[in-house]
Amino acid sequence: MSYNTFGRVFRFTTWGESHGPALGAVVDGCPPGIALGEAHIQPWLDRRRPGQSRFTTQRREPDQVRILSGVFEGRTTGTPISLVIENVDQRSKDYSDVALAYRPGHADYAYDAKYGFRDYRGGGRSSARETAARVAAGAVARLVVPQVRVRAWVEAIGGDAIDPATFDDAAIDANPFFCPDPVAAARWEETVDAARKAGSSLGAVVVCEATGVPAGWGAPLYAKLDSELAAACMSINAVKGVEIGDGFAAAALSGEQNADAMRPGADGPAFLANHAGGIAGGIATGQPIRVRVAFKPTSSILTPVPTVTRTGEAVEIATKGRHDPCVGIRGVPVVEAMVALVLADQALLHRAQCG
Repeated sequence: MSYNTFGRVFRFTTWGESHGPALGAVVDGCPPGIALGEAHIQPWLDRRRPGQSRFTTQRREPDQVRILSGVFEGRTTGTPISLVIENVDQRSKDYSDVALAYRPGHADYAYDAKYGFRDYRGGGRSSARETAARVAAGAVARLVVPQVRVRAWVEAIGGDAIDPATFDDAAIDANPFFCPDPVAAARWEETVDAARKAGSSLGAVVVCEATGVPAGWGAPLYAKLDSELAAACMSINAVKGVEIGDGFAAAALSGEQNADAMRPGADGPAFLANHAGGIAGGIATGQPIRVRVAFKPTSSILTPVPTVTRTGEAVEIATKGRHDPCVGIRGVPVVEAMVALVLADQALLHRAQCG
């Protein structure tokens, strides 16, 4: 069985391939009566859209979304919402070599091993192009939880991190890296440019913070808010690690250091720290929810890499075509979308059980 659906009450299914005629999403479980039109979705897709700077793939896709169902007179009806985004700038000829040999780091061999057949054009279903549909679905999710602000940024590229002391929220949308540190963004221009000109790639770390999440969302054990967020973010192409709160760094702390101490507050406890990333026992504490996501370097590089053909012959392959020198950059709106989708689902789950 193939799993193309995510969520429990607020569910979405994505469909389509990188070089097919279109891709899209079907969102089910959205409450009725919410104002929704293409204008609510398009700005989020525009943030992810390729070809906006020399630091991303030069594939030219307008990523214009159309709503095909689930909306009447500008409001959701409670029925499935179908979203479609057409592909207009495919260059399938760039992938003729991929039909014969597997690209290391890509899902070519894994798909072949599972299905015995694969769409090699741009990676087909395994392409990061699929994430456009997630961003569209995430835009709908944001409308379900308007009290929540979901904000992500790039914390590091190629191991070079921002200075937290100079964090500037307004700078995130003022440079092509979604970087809150203008000084780091200037450094990254040279770093990413060098990787791009060398036909290489770099990894990145994306941080996402959700504020306005009330205490109580989530569930113990098998629907933990943090486990749902981890699953959602790990499902994104090229993601190889997810941390909630301090994550792995918490393993180096003592119990006293790691405890999120509390004092009486005006409206519930006032926390003195947030090592847990806003989640305790799988349930939101009311603090900001913080997720940290590691993106590997883009596997599509011009440097020849040893591999094998489908018939088992040893060869070398250099990936042609248009690719992101750092896929984590455009991963920012995708991480935001997945976090919003989880929170919308958890809000409806909480309402279903607790009223």
